[in-house]
Amino acid sequence: MHETSAGGLVIDGIDGPKESQVAALIGRIDRRGRMLWSLPKGHIEMGETAEQTAIREVAEETGIQGSVLAALGSIDYWFVTEGRRVHKTVHHYLMRFLGGELSDDDVEVTEVAWVPLEDLPARLAYADERRLAEVAGELIDKLQTDGPAALPPLPHSSPRRRPQTHSHTRNRRQEDSTRRRANGCGNGP
Repeated sequence: MHETSAGGLVIDGIDGPKESQVAALIGRIDRRGRMLWSLPKGHIEMGETAEQTAIREVAEETGIQGSVLAALGSIDYWFVTEGRRVHKTVHHYLMRFLGGELSDDDVEVTEVAWVPLEDLPARLAYADERRLAEVAGELIDKLQTDGPAALPPLPHSSPRRRPQTHSHTRNRRQEDSTRRRANGCGNGP
């Protein structure tokens, strides 16, 4: 079985000094009870491009809006779920923060937080995502030095034409305003 997802590394303050830049991360509790921090991502739905999915999934999982600036790269891996072997490919994008407030209302997310860019290597749970954060740092340097035209063009992405067989079902929590945090304040990492 094959699955394709997309997501993004959203940076607030991307045009400012590196020490003031923060990235939006999501936290999930693993089977051992540990909080694992990662980039927001999710399945590409019918009619969506990878870029559209990245924007939608970031909004669903973090409550914030972002715009795609450049491709960071793709990660692929295998896992087993419900007795089936799944090959998953995830396309990641560097994104500019446009607005909104961090929220962990998505049932798949335990916490959300703004994390200083310099803390990403220590915070991100997965080595592949730590490598993408390094690429993001290089692209941000190019953006600040040479402007948006210096960023590599986005690869061609066609809208998905057929449904994916998802390995799990998504359920939405009922709206619970008491769980909202304003811009990551409160119990964060």
